[in-house]
Order: sequence, then C-alpha cells, then structure tokens
Amino acid sequence: MIYAVIMAGGKGERFWPLSRGGRPKQFLKITSDKTMLEETIFRMEGFVPEDQVRIITGEDMKEKILELMPELDPKHIYTEPFGRNTLLAIAVSAVILEKEDPDGIMIVLSSDHLIKPRETLIRNLEAATKICDDQDWLITLGITPTRPETGYGYIKVGDLYDSVNGTSVYRVAEFTEKPTRIIAQQYYFDRQHLWNSGMFIWSVKSILKAIEKIKPGLYQQLESFRQYIGTEEEEKAKRELYHNAEDVSIDVAILEQANNVLTMKADMVWDDVGSWLALDRIEHRDEENNILKGNVVNLGSYESIVYNDSEGLIATLGVSDMIIVKTDNIVMVAHKTQINKIKKLLGKFTGDKELEKYL
Repeated sequence: MIYAVIMAGGKGERFWPLSRGGRPKQFLKITSDKTMLEETIFRMEGFVPEDQVRIITGEDMKEKILELMPELDPKHIYTEPFGRNTLLAIAVSAVILEKEDPDGIMIVLSSDHLIKPRETLIRNLEAATKICDDQDWLITLGITPTRPETGYGYIKVGDLYDSVNGTSVYRVAEFTEKPTRIIAQQYYFDRQHLWNSGMFIWSVKSILKAIEKIKPGLYQQLESFRQYIGTEEEEKAKRELYHNAEDVSIDVAILEQANNVLTMKADMVWDDVGSWLALDRIEHRDEENNILKGNVVNLGSYESIVYNDSEGLIATLGVSDMIIVKTDNIVMVAHKTQINKIKKLLGKFTGDKELEKYL
C-alpha cells in the first residue's frame, strides 16, 4: 500500500510572531482558508486514503493536530521527543511502518509547502510509486528553478532513466546544498539543475536498506528500537534513540551518498513558504506592490507586507520595503533586507522570562 508520511515538526520561527511555540507554521492559514497541514493532507485525497496518512510531529503537537482534525486516528500520528532533523524523522516513520506493512511505499511530504496544481503533483507521484513498487530506487521530486535561489538545495540532472505516463525520470548526477549567489545564478541559467523540493518517494524496504548500508550505526539503533514498537516501553526506547542519534538531514546523510537516486521534473508551482518574503511570491499585490492582510490602511507606502492578525488597525504612511506584523500582543516591524535575521532576533529572548513568553 501507499502511505503519505507528512513531516509536521519545526517551530516556523521565520514566520514569527504569527508562528509561535504553541502555533507553528503548519497550523497557520497562510496560503488558503485551510491550515498548511490540512492543505497537505487534502492534496493526497483520492490518491492516498485518509487511513494511510501518517504524520510525524513533536510530542506537544499531537493533541493540537487531533483538535484540528479529530477524524485522524491517534495511532497514525508518530511523535518525536524533540527535533533531530529529517533523517531520524523519516527513519523512525519507516521502521514503524515496516511493522505494519513491510511492502509499503512512502511518499514523504512537508506540511508547509505551497503546491499547485494538485493534479500535476498526483501525476508525478503515480509515476514514482510505480517505479518504487518493485524496484530499489530512492526518488525525489525536482522543481525547475524560477529564480537564482540560495536558500534551497539543488539537484543536477543526469541521464534519462525512463518515462512513465509521460513523466521523465532521470538519474541524479549531484546534490548541492544552498549554493552561493553566483553559483545559484549559474544553476538557474544552465537548465541542468532542479530545486530539491524535499518530497521523496521510496519503499520502506529501500530506505531502510539505504540506511543500513550508509548509516549502519543508525540502523543498529533502529533495530534496538524496533523491538519496543507497540509496547509500553516504546516511548522510553524512542527517547533513548533520539538522544543518541545524529542530527542530520536525509539529503546529506543518505541521498548524497546513495547510488540509486532518481529525480523527476515536477512542472508545477512550488514554494517552501519559508519566511515572510514568500508572500511576495504567492500573494496578490496592490497597485503599489504591497501585500495588505487584515485591517490595514495605507497611504503612500510601497513594496511592503503588512499583516494584521488581530483586533485594531495598522496604518502605514510613506514607508517602503517593510514587513509589519501585528498579532495578539506583539508587533514586529522589519526591513525586508533584514528579515533573514529573525532567528537572531528571537535569540535575544532566550533566558529572559519576560521575553520568552512571546516565543
């Protein structure tokens, strides 16, 4: 069977103050009238049945997810005692799924992406799952770059492997993580590179086989954890696993080292909605290139994002290139060129009891 494994961890700090400790980005309605997590599950409708959807998230998020979507089976929400990056999240999901369905196929998705049209995504996933059904491949969906983005990973496309249902599948020649501006411009123009979307398709057997070969230490840790799955000792064993495991991404740890990786050109609109600047790409702008959300009055301001998520009013007069956010008891005012320092700003809150309540 095919399973959608949705990674819904993370704090979403780059969307502070809208995204906070008790309400990370995946619980926000940024791209539609649904939360981003709901949007991710909805995309799978008609392809992956609801009872074959699995979510991996932080322990403190499980109840919030069930409040949001009470129709989900609590057993299908896997929890992490704390974040340890995507390798461990995916590895734990795979070993739990293996107990249930050793022949299962995993579609790994992030809970905070914008993707459209849905039909294109499903067509690519159908092709990928056909390949993975009886072959030992690790597949990632690649996106044709629309700009020289330095914040994404890139995939260099190799030789054509196959064409499935009109979808071209290529061998991966090389992965590159977050290149410099000059390199990103080269990748944008050479048309040989794709953005690594962070969406993966493989069988449970294939990903565990890759982990055993490339990360044998982790595989042994997973083997130790496996015997406790479904028992009263599972959470204790999981906590021990997380304390001892490496903090590394699946891309760096496995995909960059494996020799059985394929990529598919997914010709669709995709955005990881990584920060407030993403709204410039996905939202409608007014005649002054502003994005105004909520109760906002503007006069003579340009190229700004003004987001009011609470009662009261935001009035802007003659400013440009600003990001202004008002929510609950917080107002943030930032220049667009400085928004990448938001985590550094929040670091000033740590250790101060008066400020930590705003995180």
